[in-house]
This record gives sequence, structure tokens and C-alpha cells, in this order.
Amino acid sequence: MAKATPYPLDVQVALQRLGENVRVARVRRRMSQEVLAQACGISRKTLYSLESGAPGATTATVFTVLWKLGLLGTTQALADPDTDEHGKILEAAQRPTRVRHSVALDHDF
Repeated sequence: MAKATPYPLDVQVALQRLGENVRVARVRRRMSQEVLAQACGISRKTLYSLESGAPGATTATVFTVLWKLGLLGTTQALADPDTDEHGKILEAAQRPTRVRHSVALDHDF
């Protein structure tokens, strides 16, 4: 019987893609896993796990590796509220349909 994973398939695919992207960026820079791991203050095993798409790496570890590779700026779009169409729809549904304007009394006699 296959062991079930607690993560949805979409999450597993995203972790795999992130790991592959990190590996490609590292190889393009001609860095070994040992050198990159040491520069990030993590073990080579941790970097290997990240590149393999294994869950468990902390957000700080992922961001540190991306920073060392010069890719931290690519994270700016993560969870950007401006791209959250579903959230915008929910927010719009809660807006009042009618807005009352306060009557400004003109005390200029």
C-alpha cells in the first residue's frame, strides 16, 4: 500500500518545480551544493532536500538560498494581494451597496 502524503498534489508539484529551479540556478552559476549550502549556513543535505522538492525546508532557508543566488526579487509576487482575484471578489461582496453621504452644514452666514 502506497504511503499517503499530507500535501495536496498541487503543493507537491510546486515544491518539485521550486527545487528544480533552484538546482538550475545553482548549476548555471557553477556552484556545487557544498559551496552554496555553506554560503547559506545550511547543510548540503538540506540543500539537496530543497532541490529534490522535499517538504520541510523553512521559508527562511528557501529565501536565504534565493538571496544567495540573486533571485530573492522573484519572490515579490508571492501572495501579492493585487493578484488575488478571489479575495477581491469576496471583499467587493462585503461592501455596502449604498453609501450615505453626511450632510455638511454650511455655517457660512
